[in-house]
Amino acid sequence: MSLEVIPVRIEKQQGGFDLYQDIMNSLDGVVSLEDGDILVISSKYTANSQNRILDIKKIKSSEKSQSISERFQIDAKTAEIVLRESDKIFGGVAGFVLTSSDNILAPNAGIDKSNVRKGSVILYPDLPYLMAEQLRRKIFLNLGIHVGIIIVDSRLMPARIGTTGVAIACAGLEPVHDMRGQKDLDGNTLKVTLKATADNLATIANHKMGEGSESTPVAVIKKSGVKLTDRKIRTDEMAISYDQCVYVRGFQSKN
Repeated sequence: MSLEVIPVRIEKQQGGFDLYQDIMNSLDGVVSLEDGDILVISSKYTANSQNRILDIKKIKSSEKSQSISERFQIDAKTAEIVLRESDKIFGGVAGFVLTSSDNILAPNAGIDKSNVRKGSVILYPDLPYLMAEQLRRKIFLNLGIHVGIIIVDSRLMPARIGTTGVAIACAGLEPVHDMRGQKDLDGNTLKVTLKATADNLATIANHKMGEGSESTPVAVIKKSGVKLTDRKIRTDEMAISYDQCVYVRGFQSKN
C-alpha cells in the first residue's frame, strides 16, 4: 500500500466564502473522497474563507505595541496585530517577534503578508479545531464517508533552513501515535517516543501543495494507514506545555 498525495487547484477568492462548498466544487472531476482519506487544507485558505484579513492602515497601535515595535524593529501597526493574535510573547530578533498563537510557536503570531493584497495581512483561522470538526461532520452527513481533516501551515524549524508543515488543527484522525513501551530494532524499550502523525501528514501534503503561486491550497492523502476516529480532538493534544519543551527551556536557561 503506497501513500498517495493529490494536490487540488482552487481559484483564489478574496475573503468570506463557503469553505465546504468551495472545496467540494474543486474536488469534482479531480479526485473522489473515499473512506480513510485525509483532506489537508491550507490555514490561509481557511482563514480567507472566514475573512480573517486585515488592512494594516486601519489598525491603531497601542502603547504596548509601540514598545514591541521599537524593541523588535517592526512596524507599530504590525506589532499591534501580533500583540492581539498572541497567547504569549517569548522574545524575538529584528523583524520578528517569537510568539505562541493557538499553541503554535511561530514568528509574528503566524500572520502573513503573502497571498493577500498589498497592505493587508492574513491571520490564523478562528477556532480552527471547530472548523475542522464541522467540515468532517458535513462530509460524513452529505457523502456518508469517514475522512480525516488537517489544517496545515508552514513553519520554521529550529536551526534548519526553509519551511516544513505543521498541523494547526485536525479532526477525524488520531493526531499522535504513542509508541512508548514498544521495542526498537535492538529490543530496547521506547520510553519517550510519540509519533506526530498529524504533523507528519501535514508536512507530506505541504510538500505537494507548495508555497508560492501554485494555487493548490487543498490536498487529498490516500492510503495513509492512519487511525481515524469519531471523537472530538482537543486543542491541546498536539501541543506540549512550554515549561516541558526542550527548545524553550533550553533557550531560557541561564548559563
